[in-house]
Amino acid sequence: MRKYDSYSDSNPPFLRRVIGPMFVVAAIFYLGFHALSGERGLFALFTETRRLESLQAELAEVKTKREAMDHKVKLLSDNSLDLDMLDEQVRRVLGKTGKNEVVYFLKPNKE
Repeated sequence: MRKYDSYSDSNPPFLRRVIGPMFVVAAIFYLGFHALSGERGLFALFTETRRLESLQAELAEVKTKREAMDHKVKLLSDNSLDLDMLDEQVRRVLGKTGKNEVVYFLKPNKE
């Protein structure tokens, strides 16, 4: 077996000195890349955080609309019938009006 000294320009000691650090650098690059842009990386975290905020805002809006609808249903229930609400619904659905009455139905502003 041939022994290599430190002064010779032979390939095996050079490869032994370079392969280890290259493997470590490649492993760090691979792990770092997937930590940033992987399925559960930082970019995905920021994307999901923004999506969560928009869905929470949408949920609050839907809850507000539902509460308004629940209030209208409560006003039209048998236990507490609001005659003004009943009159408004009859006019809207059936188109019933009295003599010399003009009814204008306005669409609500969607802001």
